[in-house]
Amino acid sequence: MAAAGELRPPVVAEIITLHGDRGRRAIEAVAEGRVKRYRDFTVVVGYRDEHIVEDGGCDCRDATYNLDSSDPSERCWHALAVDIAERVDRVDRHDMWYSEVAEFL
Repeated sequence: MAAAGELRPPVVAEIITLHGDRGRRAIEAVAEGRVKRYRDFTVVVGYRDEHIVEDGGCDCRDATYNLDSSDPSERCWHALAVDIAERVDRVDRHDMWYSEVAEFL
């Protein structure tokens, strides 16, 4: 994926096979440019809210309540989106602090 710099159909199919609906939603977020890196956080714009993804973890309800913490392969779609966006260089970078911008969103 990183070598190609894009999400090709076989890779998309594999992500969806491995992660199901979470993988599909992650791919949509990357394609729509909803992965944003600020000076202090990486944020994924969700359907109702923005979620902070840091060190592979996310502050969303799915990550908090639904994932098996003993299984590192289980990731919420926000964390998957960050991983995918980084590998294909589709992170929208902002030279500002999210903690200062968040209060206006």
